[in-house]
Amino acid sequence: MSHANARLTVHGRRLLVDRVIRDGRPVAHVAKELGVSRQCAHRWVNRFRAEGAAGLVDRSSRPHRCPRRTPLEVELVVVARRLAERRGQDRLGPELGIAPRTVSTILRRHRVPYLRDCDPLTGAVIRSSKTTAVRYERPFPGDLVHMDVKKIGRIPVGGGWRGRGELISNHQSRPDKRTKIGFDYVHSLVDDHSRLAYSEILPDEKGSTCAAFLLRAAANLATHGITIRQVMTDNHLSYKRSNDVRDAIATIGAQHIFIKAHCPWQNGKVERFNRTLQAEWAYRQAFTSNDERTAALAPWLDLYNTRRRHSAIGGLPPISRLS
Repeated sequence: MSHANARLTVHGRRLLVDRVIRDGRPVAHVAKELGVSRQCAHRWVNRFRAEGAAGLVDRSSRPHRCPRRTPLEVELVVVARRLAERRGQDRLGPELGIAPRTVSTILRRHRVPYLRDCDPLTGAVIRSSKTTAVRYERPFPGDLVHMDVKKIGRIPVGGGWRGRGELISNHQSRPDKRTKIGFDYVHSLVDDHSRLAYSEILPDEKGSTCAAFLLRAAANLATHGITIRQVMTDNHLSYKRSNDVRDAIATIGAQHIFIKAHCPWQNGKVERFNRTLQAEWAYRQAFTSNDERTAALAPWLDLYNTRRRHSAIGGLPPISRLS
């Protein structure tokens, strides 16, 4: 297929050749009529004389050789690391000594699915996610923090169906499938500038619980020299109508900002953190108990804040913006 800006299609090239060869008209005159250069017209006439009608068909613009292409052995290593560790280009690239953009090109060439489309535990493709190009960032730590709650199912004693290696269909047919084991409520607060995060697993998302969490989170950020000036949340009743939350925000001397209804991307930094929390902590491995998963949160949170690369801040960990 001709490219979007091509002057001549296959039909137009045939017209050009007919007028030059059959009618015997000058190439320059025909080229002017069809709105192309004389060099372009001569090229198609010469191809027709050399190859016949087949010479007028579109050809691939792909080069015959790419001397600077990444060696196949390196590409296979990149793909193997991606499938085994399920990490993105900004983390694989520096570890392998390859530019992140090159890692992305290799993954697309081998048709490796995006991480956002995959199950964080198995790597199987399960869904696509919506993204937005609207970005913002406050200039100083504490200017704005994002707060949210993520609800995840508790793990029964002995592990869930993932830990037992059962298929979803078998899980749904188990006689104890209706057993209610409840949920863990992961409260999180993320600093807009540095992306420093603080999380706790609490039994509910009531206003009093959210308020107490905010006070502890503010105290934690204060140990890093961060004073909270604005708190952004969604419009959940625990945030919007709770006197405890209102008093807690007043206690730390901050202003409460609500996002627009049904626009969760406005609180996108903590929403994205929730997704990372699921992929790299909650569902990264098959835990055998709820206590085991709970104990793994603090070490992972320390890794996230101090050593894990964050693509939005130049591949550095959040703690680097507080130095």
